Amino acid sequence: MAKGNDQLHVPLAEVRAIEREPERAALSVTVRVEARPRWPLRLQRFSGMDGVLLCRRGVLHRLLCVEGEPVLLRAAQPARDEVVLDARAANRAAAEYALERWRFALGIDDDLRPFHERFRHDPLIGRSVRAAPHLRPGRRPEPFEALAWAVCEQLIEVERAGAIQRRIVARWGRRCPESGLRDVPAPAALAAAAPAQLEACGLSAGRALALVRAAREVASGRADLHASDHERSWRRLARIPGIGSWTVEMLALRGQGRLDQIPAGDLGLRKLVGRLRTGRPRARVEEDEVRDFFAPYAPWAGLAARHALAAISPDVLPAI
Repeated sequence: MAKGNDQLHVPLAEVRAIEREPERAALSVTVRVEARPRWPLRLQRFSGMDGVLLCRRGVLHRLLCVEGEPVLLRAAQPARDEVVLDARAANRAAAEYALERWRFALGIDDDLRPFHERFRHDPLIGRSVRAAPHLRPGRRPEPFEALAWAVCEQLIEVERAGAIQRRIVARWGRRCPESGLRDVPAPAALAAAAPAQLEACGLSAGRALALVRAAREVASGRADLHASDHERSWRRLARIPGIGSWTVEMLALRGQGRLDQIPAGDLGLRKLVGRLRTGRPRARVEEDEVRDFFAPYAPWAGLAARHALAAISPDVLPAI
């Protein structure tokens, strides 16, 4: 692990405070897990830009609705090799499903040892791999979140996309009356929205329509984002005007855990590869050249790209 990681861990007293909080009748079932990450992990210590994930005194809080039922999730890291998770819900099945998705989003069960052993001495990313073995692309608990937010993030600044997402969450996100937290809107909610309403949140007309059409595909089951055959849903979504390869690749990487997929249209990656291949600071390359550049890192192209961005542009907030 990188030197100084201990200062990022949550004090044990903060973790135990989770257990001392009284349970409320509406969410009367609590499931707690003390997990040992399979590979070095560092929980983030800041809230998400969309306002859904909150960090309070080092503890992550998130509302995730399961079949319309609210589940309150929390996560804390008292030590390098321990993460404490809990879920409060009205029934155990909802709590356990939400915890499964929470573990996925946090990357607790990822074993990145083969990647580390293969590329820790790589001339481009080796230094980042050795110094930050915990580094990985961000994930969402549900794949539809990754899809919807990728549409919002197309070709605009991260800060502006975050503002759009916060408006969408405030307008259609499911709210837990007990905690005040909101979840990302369900596919059915955005499928029923008028594109003009999404435009009022800041989306362009084309992206608003693309988001509604994508939500309808998911809500109807025609695009099953949880199916083992990811490519089938990708092909269906790609038929929608405004859903291009970058959007589908962001869904794959951030919503389905596909570390082999790289959002090659990302401007940061196009600039990075252009600079490395030509030596010119402002050079940019096309998507196919980005894919070709990262092909030697298969089947971890997306993970390698995250390390490359960290190695070359450590001060830039990456889209992936």
